Amino acid sequence: MSLPADESALRTYVAGELERSRARSAALTEAVDDGDLVRQHSPIMSPLVWDLAHVGNQEELWLVRDVGGREPVRSDIDHLYDAFRHPRADRPALPLLSPTEARAYIGQVRGKALDVLDRAALSGRRLVDGGFAFGMIVQHEQQHDETMLATHQLRVGSPVLHAAPPDDAHVTALPAEVLMPAGEFTMGTSTEPWALDNERPAHPAATGAYQLDTTPVTNAAYQQFIEAGGYDDPRWWSERGWAHRRETELTAPLFWQRDSDGSWWRTRFGLTEPVPPAEPVVHVCFFEAEAYATWAGKRLPTEAEWEKAARFDPATGRSRRYPWGDEDPTDARANLGQRHLQPAPAGAYLAGASPLGVHQLIGDVWEWTSSGFSAYPGFAPFPYKEYSEVFLGGDYRMLRGGSFGTDAAACRGTFRNWDHPVRRQIFSGFRCARDAGPADVA
Repeated sequence: MSLPADESALRTYVAGELERSRARSAALTEAVDDGDLVRQHSPIMSPLVWDLAHVGNQEELWLVRDVGGREPVRSDIDHLYDAFRHPRADRPALPLLSPTEARAYIGQVRGKALDVLDRAALSGRRLVDGGFAFGMIVQHEQQHDETMLATHQLRVGSPVLHAAPPDDAHVTALPAEVLMPAGEFTMGTSTEPWALDNERPAHPAATGAYQLDTTPVTNAAYQQFIEAGGYDDPRWWSERGWAHRRETELTAPLFWQRDSDGSWWRTRFGLTEPVPPAEPVVHVCFFEAEAYATWAGKRLPTEAEWEKAARFDPATGRSRRYPWGDEDPTDARANLGQRHLQPAPAGAYLAGASPLGVHQLIGDVWEWTSSGFSAYPGFAPFPYKEYSEVFLGGDYRMLRGGSFGTDAAACRGTFRNWDHPVRRQIFSGFRCARDAGPADVA
């Protein structure tokens, strides 16, 4: 996000971002009763009440205790909300704070954190320069808000979340692919004030010439893969992917079901509806995305190819903060922040296009890439190893660009997300790439 230069204005801005994040957390947890808050809706997700208290505990650890140097509010619960100490499947059995206690706790922590914000220096050491520690906590809470939104999608019951659908009045037909030139570009950042350690430092990266899908793959296109027998043909799947498909009996994206007449329906936050053909497909794992790309005669882009498409300006040779430029996201540029509870149709955000005409790189769906999670040259963990370093080199695939459930504070052209290749509960989609041939570059 663009930050005010004046320290007083920066404090006001940070306070507003903290409040905006907390309002979203409250909306997600107050939409259900206490029974739903303490229930585990899936063994791969935490109870909502755990996420709620966890964001407060992180805020206490970093803002109250570290930045503020204050006495602990509840040091006795640190171990309960340590994400590395207890797997998600085990968390319901812990003596967690009740919903009432969790709300009281995060309220008490927030009061102390705002007092720290009023008094602490916002320069002089790296943790506080530009309000970084506060920005880290804003992003952390927003990331858990998206996780809680995914938990809502897994919840069984009548709809409790409501939002207007995306505007499709300005959807424009677009070419299928965009040619990206070969050459070097600047990947990562050394200047984005709230960028996290794995986004740093800025460094040169190079790609060959490649064609990239103009938009993410749509439901209609993905249905063609299904109808062509894509889930039944091992030719399109990697060895690991095919083994996973057979073991889990995958036949379609998560939350899809076929009616007796052959039509496809999906369940979205408690609402069952026809699958919208023009929307980007969502809730597919890496292996499904990889299989579709192979079936289509293409491949998934590398992480560098994705970022080049999202940031490189061929007219200046500079890497921009976002596809459209350096300005922060707006409602006209991207579908972010849970403003809608679904992706927008392909071609819906003309103002968000890159200079070469690639669309919807930010928002709508996280996009799988073919790359694993590796450190950039010169990477240094900051401010703690558990954010990035402990995951490096693991069995992950990178996702880029954010989703309709990602907040703008936690989404930019350099932001990196990673997950296991089997994950589908996240708001994940993809677009395809292919190496450019002589006819493409002629």
